[in-house]
Amino acid sequence: MEMIVLRAHFDGEQILLDDPIELQPNARLLVTVIPEPDAEQIAWLRFATKGLNAAYSDDEPEYELTAIKEPNPAYEGG
Repeated sequence: MEMIVLRAHFDGEQILLDDPIELQPNARLLVTVIPEPDAEQIAWLRFATKGLNAAYSDDEPEYELTAIKEPNPAYEGG
């Protein structure tokens, strides 16, 4: 089986997977506990979100490919 990421939560007694999956007996698992952010982390996240929203607003202009002065030869998109 290839490595996958599953969401789970702890109900106070046991770890419960949020999505159904068939696991083989003795399947090896890694468990990462994600701490709840504290007030300072939440403040920084809101600050960063506000800055990104200001930089990338809904009325952002669409730039034409002709506006590119020097194309990147490694770029495969477009």
